[in-house]
Amino acid sequence: MLSRLLPASLVLSLAVLPAQAQVVQKVKSWIEGDWSLTLGAAGYVAPRFEGASGNLAFYGQPIVSLSKVGKSAPFSSRNDNISFAFVDTDQFRFGANGKLLFARKDNDRDLRGLGTVPWGGELGVFADYYATNWLRLRAEVRHGLAAHWGVVGDLSADAFYDITPALRISGGPRMSLGTSGYFKPYFGVNAFQSANSGLAVYKASGGVKSVGFGGALTWKTTDKVTTSLFAEYTRLTGPAASSSLVKQRGSENQYMIGVSATYRFDFRI
Repeated sequence: MLSRLLPASLVLSLAVLPAQAQVVQKVKSWIEGDWSLTLGAAGYVAPRFEGASGNLAFYGQPIVSLSKVGKSAPFSSRNDNISFAFVDTDQFRFGANGKLLFARKDNDRDLRGLGTVPWGGELGVFADYYATNWLRLRAEVRHGLAAHWGVVGDLSADAFYDITPALRISGGPRMSLGTSGYFKPYFGVNAFQSANSGLAVYKASGGVKSVGFGGALTWKTTDKVTTSLFAEYTRLTGPAASSSLVKQRGSENQYMIGVSATYRFDFRI
């Protein structure tokens, strides 16, 4: 009887209202609860550009992590990019993540004639798996924006051991991969760039960019503040190592050393 008196569109709207209410309630229930926001920064010394040899430069990097439950993860690394966990359990974390990419200008003598790679970013997802109470496996997959339009992936494994309740040592292997869309702006050399720079023409393909090992000494300064000293060695491989920029003016061996500090905010919604 109701369907005869009301327009069909209104009847349909009344029918879907309960389902919409359930979705809204589920979202509201998921948002409510305890959360943790970790903010900080890392400062480190590394080659002037990826693949460079010789002189080093100082860089800064933000550290941002947001997750539910209101507790810190059993382990986190300076290598972890900006993360927001949708799923956060004692053994598994999954969510969105991103990375800020600084511009690479060609005012360096080894980069002259290659042009500027603009500022940009990468957006994607991450997953953490705590295989044991002393080992974490992590994977990140991100798509480039502005600076490049390729897809990149980072894989890492970190073993960690508490020397004291406040002092932890950690370390493990790393691997980075990418598609040709990533390698082209950073390692490719087209005919125009070759004529201006003196580098051989190089058309980059996709593949494994690097393998390496990183370690850190982390001090839980207070319940909220964490500081660390970290170092990393990376060996460029595949499309990166084969680039004329690296072969003629750079090095496959890349080193990094730095410090970081973070503060954790716990709050309830």
